Amino acid sequence: MEQKNFEEIYQQYKQESEQQTQVEAEQGNKDGKEEIVAVRKNDDGDLIAFKTNTGQELDYLTALDEAKSGRIAHIDVFHKYGQDIIRSEPDGVKENNLDELPEF
Repeated sequence: MEQKNFEEIYQQYKQESEQQTQVEAEQGNKDGKEEIVAVRKNDDGDLIAFKTNTGQELDYLTALDEAKSGRIAHIDVFHKYGQDIIRSEPDGVKENNLDELPEF
């Protein structure tokens, strides 16, 4: 039976993923969709509002509807704990995570 080097295979996968992330980041948002550039948090640190690159300020529910409709780039909506939740696309870049964006 062939002996596999799992660590080497994983490292190759990780390197290819990082290269693809870089390519996609350089391509930017060609769809013309709005992008979230800043966030507002409450005293508990929960995200409660979002500011887009066009200056539009969205409350959480409006941003959720916009994201579900595909009008905001690089945002995912997933269902957890009985509710829909907004999060940034998991692309391996910590700096563009919603929690890392500047506050407005």
